Amino acid sequence: MSLSRRSLLAASLAAIPALATGALAQTEGQWRAVTGDNGQPIPNTRLPGELASEIGTLRGVTWLGPREASVTLYEFFDYNCPWCRAAARDLDDLVKANPDLRIGLINNPILSVQSAQAAKVAMAVQRTGGSAATAKLYTALLGPGTSGRIDGLRALDAAARLGLDRAAIEQGADSDEVREALKSQMRLAANLGLHATPSYVVGTSALLGYPGPKSLARVLASVAECDEIACGS
Repeated sequence: MSLSRRSLLAASLAAIPALATGALAQTEGQWRAVTGDNGQPIPNTRLPGELASEIGTLRGVTWLGPREASVTLYEFFDYNCPWCRAAARDLDDLVKANPDLRIGLINNPILSVQSAQAAKVAMAVQRTGGSAATAKLYTALLGPGTSGRIDGLRALDAAARLGLDRAAIEQGADSDEVREALKSQMRLAANLGLHATPSYVVGTSALLGYPGPKSLARVLASVAECDEIACGS
């Protein structure tokens, strides 16, 4: 079944509003004093521990970095979010500068049906090739030199260029397993109040929005030092 056909569009449309309206709204304040690279405060909040602990059990997470890392950072992103693209371009430097960091990339396609289509393709790639293949697709769609709107067909084209079986990925993207896994990722993001893309979770703290590479590096250094996103605040 083609990703451009009515059935998949309808399924994507049905998933987004149902999950988005279930969000547990968080205030746009600050749990800790965190400033972005632009000098502006970054909204952040304390998360319920029982909900935050569910993130690591989600199916379809793309993992980067060592399994036994001392710090795990989750990014909830949308393939058509410009700030997610900016974050993706800084990802290699972040990984190289933090060898004891594990990153979990989680789909939260709240901006458009096209974003949901691309997320389904990525999750089908995850089923076939694991995190290594999905990370390559992520870079192909959001990394340096990329631009423009991303939908299911563009994601399929990128997967095919990476040497993956296009027909198998397309079939997997339209499977019940992928659909339910994506719903679970979006549902948890909504329940955590992660209504901005990208949003980051480390421990039981969430940052709403991309703070920039320098600020994010400071957050990670603080977590390593005092287990908080900002020490002494």
